[in-house]
Amino acid sequence: MADQTEDSGSKPGAGAAGTTDSPGKATGGQSTAERPGTVSIRVSSLARGALIAVLAVVAIVFAVLYFTARGDLAERDERAADDRRAEQLATEYAVGAATVSFRDLDAWVAALKQNTTPQLAGKFDETAPKLEQILVPLQWTSTATPITAKVMSEQGGVFKVNVFVNVTSTNAQSPDGTRTTVTYTVTLDENAGWQVTDVGGVDGALPMN
Repeated sequence: MADQTEDSGSKPGAGAAGTTDSPGKATGGQSTAERPGTVSIRVSSLARGALIAVLAVVAIVFAVLYFTARGDLAERDERAADDRRAEQLATEYAVGAATVSFRDLDAWVAALKQNTTPQLAGKFDETAPKLEQILVPLQWTSTATPITAKVMSEQGGVFKVNVFVNVTSTNAQSPDGTRTTVTYTVTLDENAGWQVTDVGGVDGALPMN
């Protein structure tokens, strides 16, 4: 009877050992699949993040280029508008300077002084009496037709413009009239309200001693 009791007691021991191995295998399998401290990131997520970053950089670059180009265009348009204004004012001045009548030299001198600086106007006041002594005896008259005008240089808001005009003149010696092309060089200062600061070529339209 004692032998049977020992045999039956050993079986549960064997069964217990088998039961203990099973949870151990399960635990070992779980630790292999999910290791502590490991983060799993899919390749598709990395690619998507990189694409978003690239698109953001491209958007910034295009924005910078756009606003830079826009600023350049605005600056170019402003410069073109200033050139047109300088050319227009210079043309108006040149036509007035080339339009002369010996019967009304005061109007011509006023045209010479129109929109000029006080310094330049003073020079015309000084030369007007000398020109009168030439123009009146010759019975000089002249009219002008503008051809074209071109800004030759600009520095610090000071524009130098060449104006080309056709001048038709009559006088006591040539009553039928003569026609010549005269170039006026007109300097305007934008900083001084677009006043004319200097002018050259007036002599080319007038008889000189």
